[in-house]
Formats: sequence, C-alpha cells, structure tokens
Amino acid sequence: MSGSPLLNELIEALRCLPGVGAKTAQRMAFHVLERDRGGASRLADKLAAAVERIGNSKRCRTFSEEAVCTLCANPARDAQLLCVVETPVDQLAIEQATGFRGHYFVLLGRLSPLDGLGPRELGLDLLAARLAEGQVRELIVATNPTVEGEATAHMLSQLARQAGVRATRLAHGVPLGGELEFIDRGTLAHAFGGRLSI
Repeated sequence: MSGSPLLNELIEALRCLPGVGAKTAQRMAFHVLERDRGGASRLADKLAAAVERIGNSKRCRTFSEEAVCTLCANPARDAQLLCVVETPVDQLAIEQATGFRGHYFVLLGRLSPLDGLGPRELGLDLLAARLAEGQVRELIVATNPTVEGEATAHMLSQLARQAGVRATRLAHGVPLGGELEFIDRGTLAHAFGGRLSI
C-alpha cells in the first residue's frame, strides 16, 4: 500500500464493490486521482445522493426515490400479473428483454438460512398481503435456477396456492441457438425433464 493513509482508505473503500479486489481497487483509485478528478467528484456526489435518497418501494420493494415506484404507479400496467424476482437487476433484465406489462415484487434475495435470509427478510408477509387483495390472478416466479432459488420458488408457489392464485415458473433449459453437445448436464437434464408438447 501507499504511504498516504487517505489513499489506502480509498483503495480499501473501493473493495466493497463486487468483483473488485485489491489490485483493481488500487487501479481505480490511481486512475481517478491521476486522470479524472472531476469524474471522481461527480461519482462521489451521485453516490452520496443515491445512498441518501434511494430507498425501496413500499409496494414492490424495488429501488425507488418515491414511496411507490413508477412501475407500480403506472395505471397502464396489468395488475393481474405479478412477477417475483430476486433482485432489482433481475427486474431490469426482464423489463429490457421482454414485453412484460404486469407488476413486480422484488425479494431482495432468496431463501438462505445460512445467510440469515428467511421469509421475513424476503418480505413474504408483504407479498401474502398483496395476494390477499384479490387483484393478482397469476404469480410468475422468476427466481434463479439455483438450490436457494428453487427452494424460494417452492415457497412462493405455496403462498400463491394458499391465496388461490395461479403460480407459473419461467422456463429453464436449452438456450435458443444452443447446441446439445455444449450444454451442461444439469441444464440438459432439467430441460429434458420439463419438455413440452409441440
């Protein structure tokens, strides 16, 4: 590390970002100090403002500056369709890649008792209350196909069943344009087991 305590603190602070180790943090710190102090100031201002003003929507739990996010407040969206995702990044991916016009519920994680994430931390009480309102007709479960994601999906389907709501799951399997010989065994087995009529 450098002889400057403040520089060392900056490098260490940058390591909080995912995928940023000691060397990458050091390169970032030196870059902004050597070449882009203006960019560093803008980044610091926007980061401070975001941390202070962005919270979670009370309706869907995604990131929002308002009590209810713009998607939840949009009357043109279909309130009968509710898609449950693990993170705001997953929500953004669906918004950008599909024509989905329903609403979302963001878990902000997945069931993981070892990490202290249970039903309460995922906001399942809030989701159950939303399902009990009677407006949702289909709960689309879009959790990731991991062990924790599958356990979460199972719990979500039970929650939907208790509320009399149809639960569906995103399809998993062979990607479009993929060749069977290059697909991993787990994905291929899952796709084979979940085959559909054509």
